Amino acid sequence: MTIHLRPHHLLCLLTYVGKGYGDAFIRNYDRIAQRLSMGEAIMVVDGPDDICAPLLTDPDAHCRRAGVTARDADALHDIAGILAIGVGDTLSLDPATLSDMRTAFASGRSRGACAGCEWEALCSAVARDGFAGARVQLAEGGAKAMCCGS
Repeated sequence: MTIHLRPHHLLCLLTYVGKGYGDAFIRNYDRIAQRLSMGEAIMVVDGPDDICAPLLTDPDAHCRRAGVTARDADALHDIAGILAIGVGDTLSLDPATLSDMRTAFASGRSRGACAGCEWEALCSAVARDGFAGARVQLAEGGAKAMCCGS
């Protein structure tokens, strides 16, 4: 299987610590974080993705707003400086790639999309703490690490 992620969620996965828009959203994101930690491939998509799924029953879900689409464009621009990817591309997170993405995030190189996000302060704190508690984790040497406190 492949996990469908919009560009700004490629940044969100770096600092996800189990907080979100509600219980259904968090349960879904925890499942996705587990799958990512097990090495499942990611397809970059345009618009709402697998993380957005629990919110899409609301016709006014923020996932469909123009501001979120702009956030995706900013994220894709920043991430393209780290990974050669675009919408429609598939990638696999390995420990080195995840580390490179987190290093760029912590240094501010890939944070343009984060400006004005309601989660920016939390994500900044997670990055400052060395991504401790982040639920997407990959072990060195190809072995997959545990995720999500289970």
